[in-house]
Amino acid sequence: MEKGDVIRINYIGRLENGEIFDLTYEDVAKKEKVHSSHIKYKPVPVIVGAGFVIPGVDNAIKGMKVNDKKSITVQPKEGFGERDPKLIHVVPQNTFKDQKVEPRQGMIVDFSGMKGRIQSVTGGRVRVDFNNPLAGKTLKYDIEIVEKIDDPVEKVKGVFEFFGFYGIDITIDKKEAVVKALIPQEMKKKLSMIVIENIPEVEKITYQESYEKKANDEKKE
Repeated sequence: MEKGDVIRINYIGRLENGEIFDLTYEDVAKKEKVHSSHIKYKPVPVIVGAGFVIPGVDNAIKGMKVNDKKSITVQPKEGFGERDPKLIHVVPQNTFKDQKVEPRQGMIVDFSGMKGRIQSVTGGRVRVDFNNPLAGKTLKYDIEIVEKIDDPVEKVKGVFEFFGFYGIDITIDKKEAVVKALIPQEMKKKLSMIVIENIPEVEKITYQESYEKKANDEKKE
């Protein structure tokens, strides 16, 4: 695979002790008793070299072919980075009380879009770690290249799918992609830039939205 290729991959991500923290195989998830009904277990669409996956995995993919499998070890610098002590903050407990939240160890909190995990609650102070939970850890990945996507429409659909938008109606004509779906306003620009910068068959994206009266509303009338 080369930079810019749109592909689908399967993978299993483990810590050094063998604990699985992420995977795409549903059968393995059930076997290892880490299955979640909230997760869609299926090959993930990725644009090679576009930051869809951590650098260590991105680099491993380059040079692989469809159906190839590879096991790699990823050091922190090519994973989720080293832990940064500056990202650990002590917050007054009253800050949480003002928000009617009872802080407790292990709780995930959100400060202006920045997520952190509470390490401790002592003496009216809350210690929050804003480092990625996988920062500073050496990771092990089993990677499989499932498919190389060549059709331009399927490439665009892959980008939307990566961000959780499935079954999108997309057409492409004269390098303009028309997306018929209800996409949150804050995501439209991000998705559009990724597509335009990485998929040469698309130079413009137009969003079409439609709204219909629900059957229940008609019955009420």
